[in-house]
Amino acid sequence: MKRVLAGPLLRGMFRPWVRGIENIPETGGAILASNHLAVIDSFVLPLVLSRKIRFIGKAEYFTGTGLKGRLKAGFFRGVGTIPVDRGGGKASEAALNTGLGVLESGNLFGIYPEGTRSPDGRLYRGKTGVARLALESGVPVIPVAMVGTDVAQPIGRVIPKPMRLGIVVGEPLDFSRYKGMENDRFILRSVTDEIMYALMSLSGQEYVDIYAATAKARIAAGHTPDAPRPGEAGPVAPGGRPAPDVQVPGPPEDGTPTPLG
Repeated sequence: MKRVLAGPLLRGMFRPWVRGIENIPETGGAILASNHLAVIDSFVLPLVLSRKIRFIGKAEYFTGTGLKGRLKAGFFRGVGTIPVDRGGGKASEAALNTGLGVLESGNLFGIYPEGTRSPDGRLYRGKTGVARLALESGVPVIPVAMVGTDVAQPIGRVIPKPMRLGIVVGEPLDFSRYKGMENDRFILRSVTDEIMYALMSLSGQEYVDIYAATAKARIAAGHTPDAPRPGEAGPVAPGGRPAPDVQVPGPPEDGTPTPLG
């Protein structure tokens, strides 16, 4: 019911455009791996999907008090967010098991490989949890680039600005060749870098080869997020490859209507 009520309101605020929606399968489990620019990413993506997508979210999103806390919890439940306690040493395992359960049930599972929102609109190093999830589940990974959500809701802004937002969906990535190798850290890093390269190619974002959480800590300490590397020539991409020459995408020019989730 919450999704039914919130959907028209959010579609009116953001008028989302989408490219590549045909890359999302009509049935079966799949991982939607997205860049992460703003809290509203988890609200905007479901608007263009005909299938329900499940995310995981910090448990504290659901435990707020007062009207604001109840509204926040209602919105997160409405878009299919599953609360997970991310504190403590077993947090990653809990998140992985939650994702596996969603996928084994034949559903879509959304994940942000950067682990947290980008502090400055750039794309940061992916954490290998998405690779473990892909190899253990055996489902395809579909890269998804959110466009403009950081402009609508920059860090620190609670109520997003109404504006048109975009989603670019890439072709599914198949990692079945690595079946049974989910405990090999080199394989996990290679798979993660391949996913992040796909996101970079879809979004046109500049890539920074450090974790977003590290960048946030450096910013809080008054430093720049990334230090230049001696002898580094030009922009780089995940895995040390040359950066693809891709511009930030805009709305389709063919008048393609926005799908309704």
